[in-house]
Amino acid sequence: MAREDNRRDNRPSREETPEFADRLVAINRVSKTVKGGKRFGFAALVVVGDQRGRVGFGKGKAKEVPEAIRKATEQAKRSLIRVPLREGRTLHHDMEGRHGAGRVVMRAAVAGTGIIAGGPMRAVFEMLGLQDVVAKSLGSTNPYNMIRATIDGLKLESSPRQVAQRRGKKVADILKKTDGEVAEPVEA
Repeated sequence: MAREDNRRDNRPSREETPEFADRLVAINRVSKTVKGGKRFGFAALVVVGDQRGRVGFGKGKAKEVPEAIRKATEQAKRSLIRVPLREGRTLHHDMEGRHGAGRVVMRAAVAGTGIIAGGPMRAVFEMLGLQDVVAKSLGSTNPYNMIRATIDGLKLESSPRQVAQRRGKKVADILKKTDGEVAEPVEA
């Protein structure tokens, strides 16, 4: 009995997970016509993040709005990704994300710029914890595709540490020098 209690105590519980903020992006009402009238259903799109570099999205469908939101939030918490942030406020480099007809362009920005992005992309950046970013959505305006394209682009984000490790070099060899000179590339 004591072993079972110890094993149960070592497992991370749902209550111990870090607190996540969530943002409702879209609710869609659909109706089905039946013999007695119409039956309504709801679909919710939610973005969840810890505002420190983790973000995820989920969608949920139910007969009532609160249940759809709850399902979407649970799915979003299961689909979290980690994104490296520069100085905890912006992206390391510019990137483009695609999903279907949705295409988004995201660019790193200087301090004080703020989040310059529209609609669903803004929700993703706020839940991620970005403070300075410039983004533009090209193509589809469907919120589902915009969020998927944004997440696709964020998955491509890599920090100088990750690049240096992948190339087998030091971080200083990857980054530019502070006095304006570019570090000399080392042939590999």
